[in-house]
Amino acid sequence: MSLRQGTVAATPEAPAMVCVATVATAHGVRGAVKLRCYTEEPEGVAAYGPLYDAKGRELFTLTLLHRVRGGIVARIEGVDSREAAEALRGLDLYVPRDRLPPPEPEEFYREDLVGLEAVDREGQPQGRVVGVQNYGAGDLLELRTADGGSVFVPFTHESVPEVDLGAGRVVVVVPEVV
Repeated sequence: MSLRQGTVAATPEAPAMVCVATVATAHGVRGAVKLRCYTEEPEGVAAYGPLYDAKGRELFTLTLLHRVRGGIVARIEGVDSREAAEALRGLDLYVPRDRLPPPEPEEFYREDLVGLEAVDREGQPQGRVVGVQNYGAGDLLELRTADGGSVFVPFTHESVPEVDLGAGRVVVVVPEVV
C-alpha cells in the first residue's frame, strides 16, 4: 500500500488539483529555485505541463537544471533574480488531477483518502479521514472522531486492511492507547 503526494483544491470553476512540488528556497543569484518534489521521480515535476498555485491560476513553466539532495533545481519562466525566487519560498505548485496517471493497484493519491469514512472491521464508525501526515516514520491517516478528537492510524495493511474508494470508506484497526 502506498501513497502519492497531493492536495486537492477543487472548486466548481477549477478542476481538482494535485500538489506536485513546493518551492523550498532560492538557488544561486539568477532566480533559480530548489523544489521539494512529490512526484515518483523528482524530474517528473515538469512532465505535466505548466504548474498552478492553489487557486488554479497558471503560474509557472519550469526548466529543470539539475538534481540536488532533496529535490530539483529549476528555472521558472519570468523569475530572474534571487529576490524574486526567494519570494516564492513555501509556494505549493499544482497540476490538474486529470494530467496525472491513474494510481497503480494498492496505490492511492492522498486526496482520494481525505473525506473517507473510517470504520472498524465490524463496520462501526471510527471517524472520518481529515488528512494524511508523514512525520518521517511513514504515512499516517488522521481521523477526526465523533467527539472532535484526532486519532492517527499507520497507513499499512495491518492498520488499514481495506480501502474502498467506491464506497467512500476505509476499514481501520485503531491502535490501543496505553
